[in-house]
Amino acid sequence: MQQIARSTPLPYQCASVPGVRAAPSTFDRLLRPLHRWVWSDARRRGRKLLRFSATEADGGRDISRAAELTRDAPLRRLYLRHAEDELRHADFFARRAREILTAHRGAGGFEANWLAPGERGLDDLRVDRETDESLLAFLHLSEKAAAGRFALYAEVLDLDPETRALFARILEDEAFHMSYTRKQLARLAPRKQGLRLWQARAARIWSVYLRFAVGLAALLGGLLLTLQYFVVLPIFALLARRAERREPEGFVPARSAPPLRSQY
Repeated sequence: MQQIARSTPLPYQCASVPGVRAAPSTFDRLLRPLHRWVWSDARRRGRKLLRFSATEADGGRDISRAAELTRDAPLRRLYLRHAEDELRHADFFARRAREILTAHRGAGGFEANWLAPGERGLDDLRVDRETDESLLAFLHLSEKAAAGRFALYAEVLDLDPETRALFARILEDEAFHMSYTRKQLARLAPRKQGLRLWQARAARIWSVYLRFAVGLAALLGGLLLTLQYFVVLPIFALLARRAERREPEGFVPARSAPPLRSQY
């Protein structure tokens, strides 16, 4: 595996943009024992890294598309570097996942993806429908959230120093992504940068709500189907047995044929 830096200060301070910090959110810190449990299983850790790899690769392709669409030359160069970083992260995650899964063979288990998500990528955004300003705001918030989670993952991976070092190395790139997106947003929209960030934050909240609603609907649907199978169907089976007892045994005489004078 490629040599990766072994440590990085947490929270990570972005020097180019004062006040931007790659620190876990308060909510994630409250769930730190759960995160430690999620990452404690080697097989689950390997599968989660594979998911992170796929997400990073997808995000890299979308940012490459954004580089093709933008007319701003400095921003295009930054987008291309960002895309290269995402693809490199995908390779890092995939290689480390293969190492873990090769060393720990066994059956799959509970993933707990909602407890320890990776970088969401751009699955919530249509790149070709966004302006540079709105895309930068979305990227800044997405990278900031991902950096905070990666910082927390690095803190709880005491039993896996190599994966911990991997997250620490990737945090350096995430900090740069947070920095350049915030700086470029300030350059392109000096008076509306706060509004653009608010709009992007509202879109992320709406996306979280939709994910929650879909998950809740799936849970309730499964619960209702289970109740129908174990509660409603036995009632119909009981009624069918009672009706069967009232039926005479043996052959039953057929009804007489109706006259052919009418279709009824």
